[in-house]
Amino acid sequence: MDSPYSLRRFAVLRSLSSFFYNPMTRAVGLVFAADSFLFGSWVARIPFIKYQLGLNDAQLGLALFAMPIGSILMNPFTGRIIRAIGSANASLLGGILFFLSVLLPIHAGTLGVLTAGLFFMGIFTALLNVAMNTAVTNIEREQNIRIMSTCHGMWSLGGMFGSALAGLLIWANIPANYHMIGVAIFLVSSLLLLKDQLTSIPEIRQADGSSLAKPTPELLILIFIGITISVGEGLAFDWSAIYLREVSHATASVSALGFAFFAFAMTLGRFIGDSFIPHIGEKRLLLFGGILGALGLSLAVLIPAPSIVLLGFLLLGFGCSLGAPILYAASMRLPHTAPAAGLATYATFSFVGFMAGPPMVGFVAEAFGLSYGLVLVGLLLVLGSVVSRWARL
Repeated sequence: MDSPYSLRRFAVLRSLSSFFYNPMTRAVGLVFAADSFLFGSWVARIPFIKYQLGLNDAQLGLALFAMPIGSILMNPFTGRIIRAIGSANASLLGGILFFLSVLLPIHAGTLGVLTAGLFFMGIFTALLNVAMNTAVTNIEREQNIRIMSTCHGMWSLGGMFGSALAGLLIWANIPANYHMIGVAIFLVSSLLLLKDQLTSIPEIRQADGSSLAKPTPELLILIFIGITISVGEGLAFDWSAIYLREVSHATASVSALGFAFFAFAMTLGRFIGDSFIPHIGEKRLLLFGGILGALGLSLAVLIPAPSIVLLGFLLLGFGCSLGAPILYAASMRLPHTAPAAGLATYATFSFVGFMAGPPMVGFVAEAFGLSYGLVLVGLLLVLGSVVSRWARL
């Protein structure tokens, strides 16, 4: 008789096989991967920007804070744009603008230009984030399948490859501006090649015309948990390379691997998520994930050797991996809340945590040291795991 482990393993393989053979699911998954590929490429170059402009941690944190501001200001318009042109076209529009917008901060010669570039990146990534998650929901409803976790796994996979490639190019002394120009051209071209598959995704129009949902207690709990998890993700994106470089004294190429280890764990966890979430339970996974992520950060702080720090970011990745897939789906099942409004509200504010967390870490780092920034994020992850017991899932 097959063991439960063997049955789940085969269920994972069947789920992934169906995902990649389905043109629509494959296409939207590649959009997720492209989004994160740009992030992974960009964050590996943040130390370069910091040193080139001569910024301290607080100045860098202030510049990074421009991204969540852009996203917050964009939020009231995302739902309207998606309703007007559809989630697929909004994904194409947001993706192209986001991929091109990275060219401004990478060529920044002053703190002001860097801040402005990150502001525009925040605007366009907010549109892309809500649009592609809406497209996933439309596919799930139309085809009666679960692909949210796998799509977020594709997002992690893209980030892993983006940061790994960046580490290789940094090792090869390829200039940062050449690197990001090449990435932008590649991603825009790839997105245009996916146009036909994306526009075949069915659009499920919502009767509710609002872009924001009312702040019910159930939604606020989801948002709070999501913020704690996305702060952990943002830490890995924006500060893993700097922590390895400045605290662990790792080489530039090894420093770029911090996010790659994190993204590898995120990818693996999310690829098995659609098969494992129903068996283990959403609340258990949120509880365990927050504790595991905090454990990883504790290791990185207590034993700052490069190998241990890489292990710490690996554990952080596993701990954060299923938070977004679980909570994105839950935001569309809340009582007295329109699914589209619940998704848009949760996606925006959780993503604000993803982008506002790194500046917060920067302010703490400037005042007390970067290690204390990691401690703060670890405490937030534990708090989020505790609050998850009251989440409506």
